[in-house]
Amino acid sequence: LKEPNVYRTYEALTHYGNAIKLLINEKFGDGIMSAIDFYMTVGGTVGKAGEKRVVITFNGKFLPFIEQKAEDNTAASPEIE
Repeated sequence: LKEPNVYRTYEALTHYGNAIKLLINEKFGDGIMSAIDFYMTVGGTVGKAGEKRVVITFNGKFLPFIEQKAEDNTAASPEIE
C-alpha cells in the first residue's frame, strides 16, 4: 500500500465501510454486494470551490442472505466404499 492513491482509496473504504454496509442493508435488506458480478466507473465533478473531485461508482449485484438448512440440500452425499 505504498502507492498513495491505492492507500487513500483503501483508507476511505475502511473508514466508511460499516456505514456503507448499514446503508446497503437499510435499502435492500440483509445481504451483500457481489464483487464477482461487479462493475466500477471512475468519473469526475467540480466542487464548490471549483476544485476537481473524483467520483467512484461501485455497481455490484445484491445477494440477499438466505437461511440454508441441511434438509434442503439436494446434492447427493458421496458414497464411501
